[in-house]
Amino acid sequence: MPSDLPKPATKPAPDFALEDAAKAQGFARIAGVDEVGRGPLAGPVTAAAVILDPARLPEGINDSKRLSEPARLRLAAEIKQMALAWSIAHATVAEIDQLNILHASLFAMDKALQALAPAADFALVDGNRLPPAMAQPAQTVVKGDARSLSIAAASILAKVERDRIMRELALEHPDFGWDRNMGYPTAQHREALIRLGPTPHHRISFAPVRKMLC
Repeated sequence: MPSDLPKPATKPAPDFALEDAAKAQGFARIAGVDEVGRGPLAGPVTAAAVILDPARLPEGINDSKRLSEPARLRLAAEIKQMALAWSIAHATVAEIDQLNILHASLFAMDKALQALAPAADFALVDGNRLPPAMAQPAQTVVKGDARSLSIAAASILAKVERDRIMRELALEHPDFGWDRNMGYPTAQHREALIRLGPTPHHRISFAPVRKMLC
């Protein structure tokens, strides 16, 4: 018997509307820029920039947080193959501690954007802050990875690359569970931090790590 209950609303998928609006203003190569890794206690912040080819869009691009790991891996490979340009950049733990996490994230996003070849002439940047002294005109997009296909593609590349890095670091420091928590402050990570102390990959400017050094 069919139910009369309303179906739960589904979040709309990102589209190309913001890119089309930029093209209507005369821009030809529009990049999406995003970062991952602001919240973890360890590891870099990783950013990516992508200029998609409107004629060759991989099917299923979405906010990386809405995708399964197999879907992210498939899409990352397809984005790299089909995009007009893509790049990945990092802010190291030392840079995070020196700049603070916000400015390190902006630094990584700008570094990824400037590494594109061919260069972008306009950027859609996830969030509400632009990197200072950007070389291109740009627009911030709050929750951009859920709105713009280009930003969503960047979020996928950044997430896949940072996860790969954290799994490699987990081989050096298996007690922290970085292959599963990716450096976020889970119970296992916090317990290992108390028991073993910080590693060279921990962000000493973050309070849970800093107090281990006091």
